[in-house]
Amino acid sequence: MEPFVKNFNDISIKDVATVGGKNASIGEMINCLSGSGINIPGGFAITAFAWWTFLDFNNLWEPLEKLMSELDRRQFSNLKDIGAAARKIVLGAEIPAMIRNAIKEEYVKMATDRPAAVAVRSSATAEDMPYASFAGQHESFLNIRDEDAVVDAVHRCYSSLFTDRAIKYREDNGIEHKKVALCTCIQKMVRSDLACSGVAFTLEPESGFRDVILLSGSWGLGENIVQGSVEPDEFCIFKPALRAGKQAIIQKKIGLKHLTMNYSNETGEIINMPTPDSLRSRQVLDDQEILQLAGYCLAIEEHYKCPMDIEWAKDGLDGKMYIVQARPETVHSRKVRHEQYEYRLLEKGRLLVSGQAIGTKVATGVVRVLNSPAAAGELKQGEIIVTRSTSPDWDPVLKKAGAIITDTGGRTSHAAIVAREQDVPAIVGCSGATAKLQTGMQITVDCSEGKTGYVYEGALPFEKIETDLSCITMPSGVKPLLIMSDPGKAFKLAAYPSAGVGLLRMEFIITHTIGIHPMALLNYSRLADETTRKTISRLTQQFTDKTRFFVERLSQGIATIAAAFYPREVIVRTSDFKTNEYASLLGGKEFEPLEENPMLGFRGASRYYHPAYKEAFGLECAAIREVRENMGLVNVKVMIPFCRTVAEGKKVLSVMEEYGLERGRNELEVYAMAEIPSNVLQAEQFAEIFDGFSIGSNDLTQLTLGIDRDSRLVSGLFSEEDPAVKSMLSLMLKKAKKAHRPVGLCGQAPSDIPGFAAFLVNRGITSIAFNPDALLKGIKNINEAEQELQAVGPKPMLQHDHGEHKIKSI
Repeated sequence: MEPFVKNFNDISIKDVATVGGKNASIGEMINCLSGSGINIPGGFAITAFAWWTFLDFNNLWEPLEKLMSELDRRQFSNLKDIGAAARKIVLGAEIPAMIRNAIKEEYVKMATDRPAAVAVRSSATAEDMPYASFAGQHESFLNIRDEDAVVDAVHRCYSSLFTDRAIKYREDNGIEHKKVALCTCIQKMVRSDLACSGVAFTLEPESGFRDVILLSGSWGLGENIVQGSVEPDEFCIFKPALRAGKQAIIQKKIGLKHLTMNYSNETGEIINMPTPDSLRSRQVLDDQEILQLAGYCLAIEEHYKCPMDIEWAKDGLDGKMYIVQARPETVHSRKVRHEQYEYRLLEKGRLLVSGQAIGTKVATGVVRVLNSPAAAGELKQGEIIVTRSTSPDWDPVLKKAGAIITDTGGRTSHAAIVAREQDVPAIVGCSGATAKLQTGMQITVDCSEGKTGYVYEGALPFEKIETDLSCITMPSGVKPLLIMSDPGKAFKLAAYPSAGVGLLRMEFIITHTIGIHPMALLNYSRLADETTRKTISRLTQQFTDKTRFFVERLSQGIATIAAAFYPREVIVRTSDFKTNEYASLLGGKEFEPLEENPMLGFRGASRYYHPAYKEAFGLECAAIREVRENMGLVNVKVMIPFCRTVAEGKKVLSVMEEYGLERGRNELEVYAMAEIPSNVLQAEQFAEIFDGFSIGSNDLTQLTLGIDRDSRLVSGLFSEEDPAVKSMLSLMLKKAKKAHRPVGLCGQAPSDIPGFAAFLVNRGITSIAFNPDALLKGIKNINEAEQELQAVGPKPMLQHDHGEHKIKSI
């Protein structure tokens, strides 16, 4: 006779049909990965044979099959009644004595000098498949402490085969109800109620980018993360750096974690308590623990040979990290990776609320505020659900939604996971959504702008652009690059056909993720404005050394983009704010002079060696050094903007070396922006101290023609196609080629005007950087220009087209 129970030590992944997906995966990890140092709690499985025996013993086959045959499979109008009746039948049946005894005997073996605290989880034979994970569809029971309680929990797991959500999930995935066996997992409890727990994905869950691991965690039991009841900590780890033993954490986001789920000391029941203030702003794991856990996840992925969805827990008693379960990731593993869809909002309305974007879509619809899944009948197909948080009980409801908005939660919450599975946009952690959005309102949910999702008033127009990237032919000579600034878009844009990033604007990261003037951090204790000092104190409360706030935030922003494109080049331009822009940063007014013409004033290279900013430039250097040396992202190159003279360039390189960024060391290349006529006229001399050039067509055009393109009175004269500008460009390209230095261009003209792309290709441009929305058109223009060049040969050096186009470039 087949056994009713099997110890995890006797189970492998081949036993899914015998013990269910969850048990099979735990057994596989214990037997194959424990030896490499990964901790997996022990226990045993209650088998499919026990389930079939339970059905036979109680003659349940016929009544359950009859109930399922009565299910309304079109509208699911009677799903709630069918599910309740099925669960009642199962709970009214008796677990045979031989099964009860087998469970109790195996449980006693787990106990030593006291009853073992165990988790009792459902493990169905149809779950954890590549196309259907069944995550959260069946019940789990935690902190079960005696023999009878374990048997009772098993019985309740049996009944959860017929939760409304599980029935609907099987119907959606074409799985016959009678062919699924509900096995059970009895696993030693990890006392994460005394520490922390969370989930991990071995890919980036929004874009499907494969070279990172995303860990999320909160204090106490992990159910708060799954239900989206808290905003968890998130840590992003770069796999190649992890394999190389480098500092691989490229992103940290410290969540509010305002609730902690643990056990009541009196009853042992699960309770949710407010998290102490001292823990809310503290990381749930230190950096060493993050890397250790990421190492576990990487080993699991490599063993299973596919992206994984993993649950982890830290035991507050022994201080060890444990993997409690792992299943294949089921969203991005099914997608065709070369198909890209881009959504673009054509106009913006009044902003109502914002939060974390899930997905990259835009959706419009009518709001339906729901307080619980019991109100499912109110929801109409395609309406936008707005609620505080969701749990697996919401699954049948969410499948009718056109978009999902929740007050709380993070990127690994239940609402986020379901939104990805349903391929609808969602915004989680959208504080105040249920208060500000009312049923019947027409709104637009915009998740197309990166990590932040926005809710606008009204149904705004948008477009959907579909591209098959497998059909894109890359140029044979000129490298198409991207212009980037927002790390939140890096993983998505990395899938586009490009040779890397030709311009990473540091200013966006400083403005959006730091927001504080670096000199205010360097002089924090001496700030004159008390209000400013208090605000900085609050924003940097995790940092004793306030300058580390700047270095860590900046390095993580740069590292995210560098990791997304690794090993392709990423050229980082050091900060190029003007004095009025620097002054707008928190604390900036104390350190910035007033200038009549900031465009031509204290900007770019002149700041980096000046006593008024030199130390702040040192922080920029420290961030880049962190990325290249500690994280191992040596694909990062540095570019110096607005360098007026060769002597100034030498001063900047000397300061960089002083701060640990020496040109040539560890293959560091330093480029110069070619955006001032002096850069062109002295290109040979600049080429002696810099490794390459990037033409900034905006400033070069303005300074060649003496035009402020922001002046509406003269901006009509601005054009990169002006003969003087083209002469300047031709001269720069000729000199760079003679000096054997690469020279690129960052601008809009090569995508907007095919003739301009041909002009650059003819004169030996080595790369052109485009804004993301212009990349594919730019590649097309480069290809056509290269084909023409091969057919007829290069044109005379100063020949140009006299088009009437008036364009704006970056």
